Amino acid sequence: MSSNPTITLRFSQAVVQAAQRLGVALPETALGKLDPGQDRVPLSAQDAIWESICAASEDPLIGLRLGLEIQVGHLDSAGLMLMSCDTLGDAVDTLLEYFPIISEGSHFDTRLERGGLRLRYVPGYDTALEVRAEAVLGCLVHLSRWITGERFTPTGIHLRHGQRDNASRYTSLLGCPVRFDCEEYSLLLNDEDLAIPLIQANAAMREHLRQVADEMLASLTEQSLAAQVETLIRSHPHWGKERVAEQLGISGRHLNRRLANEASSFKLLRDAALYQMAEQRLRTDQRLADIAEALGFSDESAFAKAFRRWAGESPTRFRERLT
Repeated sequence: MSSNPTITLRFSQAVVQAAQRLGVALPETALGKLDPGQDRVPLSAQDAIWESICAASEDPLIGLRLGLEIQVGHLDSAGLMLMSCDTLGDAVDTLLEYFPIISEGSHFDTRLERGGLRLRYVPGYDTALEVRAEAVLGCLVHLSRWITGERFTPTGIHLRHGQRDNASRYTSLLGCPVRFDCEEYSLLLNDEDLAIPLIQANAAMREHLRQVADEMLASLTEQSLAAQVETLIRSHPHWGKERVAEQLGISGRHLNRRLANEASSFKLLRDAALYQMAEQRLRTDQRLADIAEALGFSDESAFAKAFRRWAGESPTRFRERLT
């Protein structure tokens, strides 16, 4: 019922190795999900690894610390291409375009703000969401500093969740102010930051890597339209088929045909995504009416009817079983 986004094996191994360097012992059941014979790892395997990391570590900021351990080489050809850009602004543009090579399902986007550019991270998963989002932002800060020769420091970071530890510890690790309970996961770059030259800029290598990356991206796009659709549904639950198709640059009919070729459909993907998001929200104390609105339903009754069709029980009954 759900598509299966993938992540590069190299990045998944880097997460495991960084956890081990930080003293986190992972069970063989989690490590066994990384098949060295495959170039990419299913998101479900990555979920299991992060669940094991959270279970094995008592540090609430283990994700952030782990992200600060990731090196540019762990991002494979996409990381090398980022490193070879002329400026930090060029690297941001490259990240937006080629991030699916590193990890499908999630994505970055940007918006201009007064005096700078806000880089927003949109996760495409629910498992260990807070810890993993902090890992991604920590990795982004660390790599941005490294490729600029330590000339870059973010103006500020926004986290969608509340603080997991003392705020001063966040500031100490990231070297910048951090705001909590925001509408998004993001960091702000000043206009001056975007012009910082990269220490290993290499136009010839970048163009060679771009050819390789374009082929990889085309292959992923062709193979995982369902993953792109699911990501858009998670980011915009109110959108219908036509709006999603428009975002992908195709017609609604073309979207139907391509999803049918992948043995899927827009309805199946939307139901799967909304069901997972509903379960996640029902584990909190959020009001049913607010959940219904957030997931794009006209009212609480329509949401309850859909949830009963998905789960075979009402949202209220689902919550009762959790207590």
